[in-house]
Amino acid sequence: MGYLDDEVKHLRSVIEGLDGRLKALETKATGGAAPKKTTEEIRMILIGPPGAGKGTQAPKIKEKFSCCHLATGDMLRSQVAKKTPLGREAKKIMDAGGLVSDDIVIGMIKEELENNAECKGGFILDGFPRTVPQAEGLDAMLRSRNQTLQHAVELQIDDALLVARITGRLVHPASGRSYHTIFNPPKKDMTDDVTGEPLIQRSDDNAEALKKRLATYHSQTAPVVGYYKNTGIWKAIDASQEPGQVWKSLLAIFDGDKAKASSSIGGGILSKIAHRS
Repeated sequence: MGYLDDEVKHLRSVIEGLDGRLKALETKATGGAAPKKTTEEIRMILIGPPGAGKGTQAPKIKEKFSCCHLATGDMLRSQVAKKTPLGREAKKIMDAGGLVSDDIVIGMIKEELENNAECKGGFILDGFPRTVPQAEGLDAMLRSRNQTLQHAVELQIDDALLVARITGRLVHPASGRSYHTIFNPPKKDMTDDVTGEPLIQRSDDNAEALKKRLATYHSQTAPVVGYYKNTGIWKAIDASQEPGQVWKSLLAIFDGDKAKASSSIGGGILSKIAHRS
């Protein structure tokens, strides 16, 4: 046991020495200032059909990471209301009955990442990408910023369960926070818990409209899921669970990343030393 204790101490001292040298090199490379990271950063997309719980989980992720939640529909409306160059261009297309191009939407996302202070902690994308070309365009834009997506999390739920969820859904338009008359009611009827502002029910939150939206969603999303499976960042969560359980599943994904990060340097050094001995 004494020999093993001595070996452990020796290995620890080697790792500490290497860690010190790495920090010194980092300080030198940054002109004498040690790099600082004040918060964790998250870069992820939430994939899921209408009513899967994206609007319930995204605010929790936003709070945890102090990041921005970019729901593309809300972002588009905001850009149009602000009359930004991209917003004006999008309005012309929509007024003519056309679909806003992928390039415009990706441009809006890029503008948010560059100018929205909340995005310094990372971002959650909700509602985009919906096609493989959109996913490829998003990846290309992020590469231009020396970034990559960390997670593509799919909230999976049977279509039959969505009807009850959707028809009782209430939304706070300004923030995107969502409630449900039965499953997740606001503290005060038809009132947002945070701001006290009125909640609305979207006009397309009915069973007939939902069936059409689900058919479109499934036809578009299956290839996108396949794309992210190939990149290795896709993970699935059972969204039929209670919201609290879904949140625990998300936390397990984030905690898994932390564990990998914390073990990668030390574990790699230890394995090399062990291999040499």
